[in-house]
Amino acid sequence: MILVVGLVAGTVGGIIGFGSSIMLMPVLVLAFGPQQAVPVMAIAALMANLSRVAAWWRTIDWRAVAAYSCTAVPGAALGARTLLVLPPRAVEIALGLFFVAMIGVRRVLDAHDVRLARWHLALAGAFIGFLTGVVASTGPITVPVFLAYGLVKGAFIATEAAASLAVYAAKVVVFRSFGALPLDVIVKGVITGSTLMAGAFVARRIVLAMAAERFRHLMDAVLLISGVALLGLALRG
Repeated sequence: MILVVGLVAGTVGGIIGFGSSIMLMPVLVLAFGPQQAVPVMAIAALMANLSRVAAWWRTIDWRAVAAYSCTAVPGAALGARTLLVLPPRAVEIALGLFFVAMIGVRRVLDAHDVRLARWHLALAGAFIGFLTGVVASTGPITVPVFLAYGLVKGAFIATEAAASLAVYAAKVVVFRSFGALPLDVIVKGVITGSTLMAGAFVARRIVLAMAAERFRHLMDAVLLISGVALLGLALRG
């Protein structure tokens, strides 16, 4: 079941740049328990992002990666050692509203041809990195940031993956230092991650055939679905 869901999750994540963790986490919790699921997913996510980097190597904007990672990496390390002090419902509502609002913001920025600068990426990296360190997955929160920087299709997927690779590496190092990555957990993470890596190369052909504007519409749809889903969970809880 993990291998099958992992291949599907890797393909979906390879097309839209994220989502693998959201799809896989419930299966990992059922298979290994919640205590092992998070570090296993951290290793698998590390491998998934590595495969996206390999699949789209020539399209990566390394300056954007450096700007984002310089604050996101220490933020993730700090977040991995910090307990989430905000009520879960408040976080879900805030993220849900953010995702939905960013659809309109992105369209306004596109209409006026406004692009984020690299220092904007550094500011966003500090917040997103910390949040990624605290929770299992921040989902599509990086999407509006890198889209507003002007990246689409392979360039977006590869640059976001390269930046996330550094963030998840910091998270894995912290888990390792706290003894949360024994050998059996590492093996489980590598096996799970291998299916995500295969999915990334399957997705590459789909993305290459997709028009840039269609890709942007797909990102808007994903943001809307993610935001509404988070708001629904918060209100129901």
